Amino acid sequence: MGDFTLYFLGYDHDGISQLPAEEKAKARFNREGSSSLRTITAPESDASFQGYASGNSDPGRGFGHIAITVDNIQEACARLEKLNVPFKKRLTDGKMRNIAFVLDPDGYWVEIVPNALKL
Repeated sequence: MGDFTLYFLGYDHDGISQLPAEEKAKARFNREGSSSLRTITAPESDASFQGYASGNSDPGRGFGHIAITVDNIQEACARLEKLNVPFKKRLTDGKMRNIAFVLDPDGYWVEIVPNALKL
């Protein structure tokens, strides 16, 4: 995978943006309305790029995924499972047991994370 940029978007009701860097890093996943956008650098500069793609598979790697926070990740995943939403990664898969990934109707990854993510 190539270079990428990671953006975090969220409300600043609690003044996190004004905290010193170390405190800001500790607080960034413990806030409301946090979402992240990950972009992988310039797939369209690749001569083999074929146009529309989810960004998570070849050809056309580029856009990574969006993330949403939920109050109770177990309940949210159970509801998505009941609604037959396809999972890319369940809570029980892999080493990171506190996040899940589902696929939207176009195959884009949507990361599901708890409101308070302990790193």
